[in-house]
Amino acid sequence: MVHSAVKQIHGKLQRAFASSSKDTTPLLAQAKLDLIQAGLLVPVGEHREQDLSYARDILEIGAFWSIRVRDVPAFDRYFSQLQTFYTDYQGVLPPSPRQYPLQGLNLIRLLTQNRISDFHTVLESLPPETLQENPFIRHPVNLERWLMEGSYSKVWNAREEAPAAEYRFFVDSLMGTIRNEIASCEEAAYNSLPMADAQTLLFFNNQQDLMQFTQQRGWQPDLIRKVFTFPTKADDKAAEIPSRKIIAQALTCAKELEQIV
Repeated sequence: MVHSAVKQIHGKLQRAFASSSKDTTPLLAQAKLDLIQAGLLVPVGEHREQDLSYARDILEIGAFWSIRVRDVPAFDRYFSQLQTFYTDYQGVLPPSPRQYPLQGLNLIRLLTQNRISDFHTVLESLPPETLQENPFIRHPVNLERWLMEGSYSKVWNAREEAPAAEYRFFVDSLMGTIRNEIASCEEAAYNSLPMADAQTLLFFNNQQDLMQFTQQRGWQPDLIRKVFTFPTKADDKAAEIPSRKIIAQALTCAKELEQIV
């Protein structure tokens, strides 16, 4: 028989999540307590299929909700707990329609954290056909390739092509990293940059976001000339080579060698 508490909280949570209600957060907290009491948060041994299905649904909702509220550590915990259901009980439970969307989110998370080796390790564990046929897996695979190519405009456009709304959160995080890399290159190459060019190069849709970003980097706006001036960098003093001292030491060594010989 299905644990009544788990079944009841599962129904409430489904409805709250579907409506994006703020009640989802406290309901998730209560659901995890019910799962712990039922021995279903990290199940071991034999359990009824319906119990396992409810538990998996609750954890999957928790993973998606964590992205909606921008809580990446919580997403990591939920995704880690789900692996038991996806691997140990894959012969007991029918496939979950949320599994590949969550695996795709996890892959993008690894990209945002620059964990490229872990990214490829996860890809190797997936069926080869999913890399091109499954839209939730194909999306992060394309993102990784475009990042390696430096095709940042494709990464930017991928935000609108995301197979699920939650994917946009991680794509935005990637764009933050990309913007800082582009800005660092511009600072090293030029003393100033036209505002219009900066907005295009940094993939901003409006000037307000551009101003906020450049202010954080210390760029000085000249509203009359419509350019940004980069922070002045102190010139590195050329290291003086003590040539006389080196020559004197060399001569001393030479004399000592002659005496030894």
